Amino acid sequence: MAKKLIITAALCGAGTKKSQTPYVPVIPEEISDDAIACAKAGASVIHIHVRDDEGNNTMSTERFTEVVNLIREKMAKENVDLVLNLTTSGSKFPEDMRRAHLPILKPEMCSYDALSMNWANSYIFSNTPSFLETLGHEVQELEIKPECEIFNGGDMGNIDYYVKKGVLKAPVHYQFVLGVTGGMPGDASTLAYMLPRMQPGSTWSITGIGRAHMPCLLMGLALGCDGIRVGLEDNIYMEKGVLATNVSLVERAVKIAEDAGREIATAAEAREILGLKKHI
Repeated sequence: MAKKLIITAALCGAGTKKSQTPYVPVIPEEISDDAIACAKAGASVIHIHVRDDEGNNTMSTERFTEVVNLIREKMAKENVDLVLNLTTSGSKFPEDMRRAHLPILKPEMCSYDALSMNWANSYIFSNTPSFLETLGHEVQELEIKPECEIFNGGDMGNIDYYVKKGVLKAPVHYQFVLGVTGGMPGDASTLAYMLPRMQPGSTWSITGIGRAHMPCLLMGLALGCDGIRVGLEDNIYMEKGVLATNVSLVERAVKIAEDAGREIATAAEAREILGLKKHI
């Protein structure tokens, strides 16, 4: 029997705007409602960014707390189980602010971006060595699983460095995010380079940005990925000219995965596959 597949829903990210699609959730009620709806559609992991009252990206601990508490309340009410994966990506914010919500909310997972890069040739996506070392040690102490987001080939070497140094602990979970301008393309040559360079015993998931979204989903399934990430953070279309919702992207991923012979993992099964500790 083929191994079960983890589906992650990345609901809004830092940049997708209502002006691009009315379906992107930005206020806490919208984000929490979408999280529950995606769980019911088949997602077992929810990747969470939060926005301020104007809809702009924020790393406010208060806003993270509001959103996560709403999701947890609705999970209990709807009898839904989810793994919450909170972002630490917010390089225009102070580094301590990017970590401040973790010990308070104790998610099972958080993002860990292994290198800095010129994101879309528009700004510096900064992840300094001091930030990465502090974050790596902190998540080990808190027993939060870092999701190592991989945009470029050099990220793989940096993950190896931090595992060797003890900042990260194997087995690693890699989240390949391909097709970002300034990063590696969402094609087979990228995966041919990346996959042999993973730490032994690791797990991996994949997403593609924009037009790379569907090719990456299909390549991941063909190559035996542990997870697929979908959502309006990465792609706003079902097809050219047809806007998606987070739920429709999850539903499509479920259907394609099942057609490919992959059973969809529950949140409990995702915890087992990824080696997560449930705190709350």
